Parts: sequence; structure tokens; C-alpha cells
Amino acid sequence: MKTVNPDYVKAVSRQVSACPYFHLISMEIEDLGWGWSRLMVEIGEEHLQPFGMVHGGVFSSLIDAAAFWAVYPCLDEEDGMTTVEMKLNYLSPAAEGRLVAEGSAVKVGRTLSLGEASVTDGEGRILAHGTATLMRIPGLRLNTMSRLPPKFLPPEL
Repeated sequence: MKTVNPDYVKAVSRQVSACPYFHLISMEIEDLGWGWSRLMVEIGEEHLQPFGMVHGGVFSSLIDAAAFWAVYPCLDEEDGMTTVEMKLNYLSPAAEGRLVAEGSAVKVGRTLSLGEASVTDGEGRILAHGTATLMRIPGLRLNTMSRLPPKFLPPEL
């Protein structure tokens, strides 16, 4: 197993959290590592549907992103991914507070990978769970890739 460079994690987290879609729904990468990720959203009025609860699309976005960013560190530096399928269970509503999504890599394959994620509230109550099938795309790189530190630390001798 390779060791993900902490400087890379900081740079990617900062840059991805500032991308237009993450910014639109106030989603942030808090941390990630080999096979896991942690993202969050502070619930605001913009996240609520007409009945005063967080819209399902916010949960869906968190599940998709947490599964993706859990698998991503396990890929070679020159590879990217896209989600090709997602399954999601909405388990409980939320109207305020903080949503935390924790993702994990279930299987990382040469072409397809499987990630999963759960969304909890500030008290640790599970609100949603899902899986995402992700397709590896060789050569697909982050727009900011040239300005990032190396993805992996050199192997120890």
C-alpha cells in the first residue's frame, strides 16, 4: 500500500472544496486517506426543500462525493474517475446542524471500483447510506493537478 502525501491531501481538500459545485452546496472535504474520506456540510436554508427538511440531493451529493474521495487516493497519480452508478437509502430527515459523510473504498479494481458512504448528523445518528460504482479513466486529471504536490510519499527503504 502506498502512503498518501499529507501535503497532497491538504492541497486537494482545499482546491476541491472550493470548486463550483462543492461551493454551491457548501460541501467541504475535511480529510481523506488511503481508502477513506470525511466530508461535511453545515445545513443552511439553501439546503432545505419546501417542507423544511434537507433536500435528498444534498444527501446524494455527499454520498457520491464521500465514496469517490475514499477510492480516489487508491488510484495511480495519473488516473481519475467518474461515477457510473449509485444506490442510496434515505434513513432519517434533518433540518439543521451539520451533516458528516464518511466514505470507504470497498473494492478498487483496474476499471471499476466500489465505494460506500454514510451520512450522520451532529449526534452521530445515521441519516443516509449508499454505494457508488466508479469507473477509472486513465489520464483524467484534476484541473489543478500541475500545481499539486506529489500524490504519494516515496517508499521507505
